[in-house]
Amino acid sequence: MYRPLADEIRPVTLDDVVGQKHILSANGVLRRIVNNGSIPNMIFYGPSGIGKTTVAEIIAKSSGKVFYRLNATTAGISDIKAIIGELDTFMAPNGVLLYLDEIQYFNKKQQQSLLEFMEDGRLTVIASTTENPYFYVYNAVLSRSTVFEFKALQAEDIEISVRRGIKFLENREQIVADLEEGVVKHISHACGGDVRKALNTVELLFYAGERKDGHISITLADAEALSQKSGMRYDKDGDSHYDLLSALQKSIRGSDPDAALHYLGRLLEAGDMISPCRRLMVIACEDIGLAYPNAITITKSCIDAAMMLGLPEARIPLADAAVLLATAPKSNSAYMGINKAMADIKNGVSGEIPRQLQNVHADTTGSGIKQNYKYPHDYPNHYVKQQYLPDVIKDVVYYEYGDNKSEKAAQAYWEGIKNGR
Repeated sequence: MYRPLADEIRPVTLDDVVGQKHILSANGVLRRIVNNGSIPNMIFYGPSGIGKTTVAEIIAKSSGKVFYRLNATTAGISDIKAIIGELDTFMAPNGVLLYLDEIQYFNKKQQQSLLEFMEDGRLTVIASTTENPYFYVYNAVLSRSTVFEFKALQAEDIEISVRRGIKFLENREQIVADLEEGVVKHISHACGGDVRKALNTVELLFYAGERKDGHISITLADAEALSQKSGMRYDKDGDSHYDLLSALQKSIRGSDPDAALHYLGRLLEAGDMISPCRRLMVIACEDIGLAYPNAITITKSCIDAAMMLGLPEARIPLADAAVLLATAPKSNSAYMGINKAMADIKNGVSGEIPRQLQNVHADTTGSGIKQNYKYPHDYPNHYVKQQYLPDVIKDVVYYEYGDNKSEKAAQAYWEGIKNGR
């Protein structure tokens, strides 16, 4: 029966696991917990292909408990009940350790079905998720578990697994692999931090390589062909999507055009054009704002051009917009002002609209109170002092001029007029 290479050479001890030194080193907290022999309920959080399942299986074997593995994308309540049915029987004298992969796909009822048995210790749960558990795992399960974050692997870590995979296949097939220079490094970098992807590439290279006289030729061209698409992680509904958009906005806000182009490129390489278009418009309004109002118009024009062109050419006008916004002066004065205004409104701080601002039809209702609205265009500089805010907040200040050339000029202009200079 066929077994993927990643499964055949799966580490059997924590010492063999690559990466995750922050929790698995000799002094790492997870390593110390496992060595102590008392395994708590845990949630492993991190991208796919970085060792969560491997570590769970190693822990299970060291625990002396019966090990079960479920994937939440296909399992249901009946599967959980079947496992629970074995508790307190000769089938599981030391209890059960359940590895629940992709727990974010279990609904609240399914997750809650585990609680009673997690609490009394008969069932130890190690759950894994590629999404932030504080958003996707219910509080009752979280409160009974310890969360460990598994981090994406570096290319140097993956290179160890790639070489191990090559050596394993050489021994299994009794053949010598002639590696062209750069093959291992390319595989290790192109897999996006996913060991499983890297080992799948190694396996395919052994299928595709030319064999002669007990040797197999592994070329860089084949390695590049088998990893034409970047191995970066991207899920339009997952954390990586929002992390990239957040990184794009924060890079532009921080006036770093190089980082802005990097994160824009990652979004576009994943085939996502709509999300960066929307985010660039948000940035133009929120972070550049009144410091350079034309940025909004220019960004909109760049987005229109991108939508008309489509990928791959769309990258050009979107890059124009990203660099423009990153190098433009910044102001969030309007953004902060509307936030303050809406906060007051949500808290019930509003009041009646001043009489002079009400619709003129109110003069015909027989109230006898004239509107007395002063039309600013009838006055010098098109300005006349009158109250615009409701009485309860008539002195509040929502908008504060930003510290940039454009807003300072507007501030000086209006201060001159309103002070009669």
